[in-house]
Amino acid sequence: MQDIDRETLRKAAAGDLQAFEEIYKALSSFVYRVAYRVVQNVPDAEEVTQDVFLKIHDHLRDFQERAALSTWAYRITVNTALNYAKKSNRERNRRDDFDNVIATQSVAPRAGEKMEQEGRQAQIREILEVLNPEQRACLVLRELEGMDYQQIAKTLEININTVRTRLKRARDKLLERARKGAIPREL
Repeated sequence: MQDIDRETLRKAAAGDLQAFEEIYKALSSFVYRVAYRVVQNVPDAEEVTQDVFLKIHDHLRDFQERAALSTWAYRITVNTALNYAKKSNRERNRRDDFDNVIATQSVAPRAGEKMEQEGRQAQIREILEVLNPEQRACLVLRELEGMDYQQIAKTLEININTVRTRLKRARDKLLERARKGAIPREL
């Protein structure tokens, strides 16, 4: 993720769309990745990503440079994704079924590679599905995004001990499922 200079932030906060586009380009792939890991499907991740950038645009003038822009964006992304996940669990499951039907109806070039990648993504999605959204968010930020405990606490605006507790419970739950053979150990 590239750094955004203060001048670009100032211009974007004042309504300069080119400056905001620079912010979007710098943050969009990260925002989407985090959103996808929390909500666990493409349409919802796209919706959350769009919501996040609307929030960033609307509140950029309130951004205080005490923290990095990326930390502020992490917090907005995780909170937006968690709220979305809580509201749309039933709808999300229906949409996944539809996506699977659509995906199986056409075979594209390099379909084998794509199917293997989708299979791995499905395994990760199944593994993360056993966790509650708060545990999932902590695990995604730690294991998939490489954030340390302090960064996670700052991003989620929770106590560092809460981060430790959520990660321990998430790992314990995943280890228990692995021992029972419900999830593959290699993931």
